[in-house]
Amino acid sequence: MNTRADVAALPRSVLLQLSVVTVITLAPYFFFQPVSISVLCAVLILWRGWLAWRDAPRPARWVLLPIAMAGLALTFAAFGNLLGKQPGLALLALFLPLKLLETHRQRDARAAMLLACFLLIGQFLNEQTPWIALCTVCGAIGVIASLVRLQRPNCAPLPALRVALGLIGQGAPMMLALFVLFPRIDGPLWGLPLDAYGGKTGLAESMSPGSISSLVESEDIAFRAAFNGSPPPRAELYWRGPVFTNFNGREWAADSSSVQDDATYTPSGQAYDYTLTLEPNNQRWLLALDFPEPTSAGHIKSDFVLVANRPVRTRIRYALRSYPATPVGVDEDSLMIAAALQLPPGYNPRTLALGRRIKQENASPDMRVKSAIDFMRQAGLQYTLYPPLLGEHTVDEFLFDSRRGFCEHFSAAFVVLMRAAEVPARVVTGYQGGEVNPIDGTLVVRQSDAHAWAEVWLAGRGWVRVDPTAASFPSRIDIGLAGALPSNETLPLSLRAEDIEVLRNLRYRWEALSNTWNQWVLGYNAHRQLDLMHSIGFRHAGWRTLTILMTSACCAWMLWLAWRAWPRQQRRDALDRCWQQLCRKLARKGLPRQKWEAPTDYANRIAALRPALGKAVQHIAERYSVLRFGSKTVTIQDVAALKLAIKQFET
Repeated sequence: MNTRADVAALPRSVLLQLSVVTVITLAPYFFFQPVSISVLCAVLILWRGWLAWRDAPRPARWVLLPIAMAGLALTFAAFGNLLGKQPGLALLALFLPLKLLETHRQRDARAAMLLACFLLIGQFLNEQTPWIALCTVCGAIGVIASLVRLQRPNCAPLPALRVALGLIGQGAPMMLALFVLFPRIDGPLWGLPLDAYGGKTGLAESMSPGSISSLVESEDIAFRAAFNGSPPPRAELYWRGPVFTNFNGREWAADSSSVQDDATYTPSGQAYDYTLTLEPNNQRWLLALDFPEPTSAGHIKSDFVLVANRPVRTRIRYALRSYPATPVGVDEDSLMIAAALQLPPGYNPRTLALGRRIKQENASPDMRVKSAIDFMRQAGLQYTLYPPLLGEHTVDEFLFDSRRGFCEHFSAAFVVLMRAAEVPARVVTGYQGGEVNPIDGTLVVRQSDAHAWAEVWLAGRGWVRVDPTAASFPSRIDIGLAGALPSNETLPLSLRAEDIEVLRNLRYRWEALSNTWNQWVLGYNAHRQLDLMHSIGFRHAGWRTLTILMTSACCAWMLWLAWRAWPRQQRRDALDRCWQQLCRKLARKGLPRQKWEAPTDYANRIAALRPALGKAVQHIAERYSVLRFGSKTVTIQDVAALKLAIKQFET
C-alpha cells in the first residue's frame, strides 16, 4: 500500500541531489566503458539536472523508450553481445540516468538509489584501487544522505549529510570486523562471467613482429619487487617470462615438450632475496630473475620458466631467491637442443645464407655468436617503437631492407641467424630493468619494460643469455628504453611524463599508496588472516573459530549501538528523577500528568482539582522549572532542597 509520501512529488533540491549522486556513482565507469555509452549517460544526467532546475515536467515514457533501445544498440555495437561483465555493467550504468529521468516520486527515487548501490559494488569488477574505494565511500554517503532526505522531506542537505556520515561511522567497526574475520577463500569469486578476466595486458603466449613494441604504449604496472638488501645491477635485471623455441616463419611459440618437468640445475653464485607482487595477467607464468630456487608459488619448467598451477587472475605475492650466475642446461636433453636448431623451410633465404657463411668462417660456436653480434652492430640497424610492417620473410626484411625494429625483431633475427649457423638458440621474453620508487623503495616494473632477448646453447656452458638489442644499443639497458630510441622519435605519454618532475613525484606517491593498499587490503588473503589469528593467540584458527569471533564481534557492536540508541528520556539526571518522583506520587492519588503538560500547567490543574494539594505542588513545580529552564547553574544544594520539598510533600 502506498503512503502519501510515496506518491508526493519530489522537490527540486532532492532531484538535483539525486543527479549529483548519480554523477559520483558513474564517474569511475567513464574510464572503462565505451565513449559512446559514457556520452549518452552524461547527456541524460545533464538533461535530468536541467529539468529539475527549471521545475520542468519529466519526459514521457514514449520518449525514454527509444533512448533505452538506442543504449542497447550502442552496447551491442561496442561489445558484440549483451551478456558478460562489461556489457552488463554498461547497461546498468545506462539504466541509472534513465531511471532518474522518470523519477517523480519517492518510490522511483528509492529504486534509483538501490540501482546506484549495485553500481557502487559493480565498479570493483573493473578495478580495486584506492581511487575506486574512495569513490565508493563518497557514493555510499551520497546514497544514504539522499535516502535520509526522502524519509524526511523537510531535512536540508547539510543535516542529511551529517546523518549519513554518522551512519557510516556506526557501520565502520562492523565493516572492519567482517574484513578481518570473515573466512577468506583463495581463488576467484564464484559466478563471475566468462569475460571477467579479459582485457589483461602483458606478455602473450606467442611472439610476432610488433607484439612487444605495442606493450610500450602501456604504463600499467606488471609487477613490483622488494629486495632484502641491495638489488642486482641493472644489467642483471632480466625478469624471465615465456621462452619460445618453435618458429613457423613469422610467429614464435613455446615448445610443448618443455612444459612438464622441473628444472634440474643446482643454484650457485650470489643470491638475491626478494618478494614479488605480480599483477593479474590471466597467464600461468610467474616472473622471476634468473634462476630461482624451487618455491611453493609454482614449479620450474625445463626451460627455467616459473609457472603457477592456474592462470594468475588475482594479484599474488610470493617470495623468491634467485641466482643469476647459475649455469643451466649443461646436460641439456638432445630433443631440446634439436628443437632449438629447427627452421621452417622456404623462409628468410638471405639470413640462412649469412648464417651458413658465419659457420664456415668460424669453427667454434663462441666465435659464431660474436660474429653475428658484430654483423648486427655494423649493419646500421635502428631501434624504434614504430617499425614498418614486414612481409613473408620477416627476418630478411628487417636485417637487409628496413633495418628498423624493436627488441623482438633483434632477438628473432639473432636466433634465426644462430640456428642457420648451427648454434642452438631460442627467444626469451620477459621484462628488463625497472624503476625504484624512492617513496617506498620498491622496484616497479611496467609493461613498457617488456623485452625480448636470446639464449644460445654452448657445450660445457649450457644456455647463455645473449641480448642483441643491448649489444647494438647499450643505452637500452643502462638508462632505459627512452635513452635507446632515436632523438627524433615521438615517445609515448608514459615515457614523456618521466621528464616532468612534478608528474614524476606525484606518480611515485600514488604508486607507493597503491602498493600499500595492495599489500595490506587487497593482499589480506587466507594466509595472512591465519598469521594474524596466530599472532593474537588463536593457534588453530579454522573457519569455525573465525565465524565465532566474527559473530561475537558484530553482536557486541550491535548491542553497544542498541544501548546508545535507548531512548534518552529513560536516562534522566537528578532533577528529572526528582520531578518524576513527584509525578508518580500524584498519579497514585489519581492525578496523573499528561504527556503534553508543562510542569506549571500540571501544577495549576492539580490546584484547581485539589486545592489542598495545589499550593505545595505549585511551589515544587515552580522551583523545578527555575532550576531546569533558568540560567542559574544547578548545584548539589539546589537538588537536595528540591528532594527535601518533595519528601515533605509525600509525608
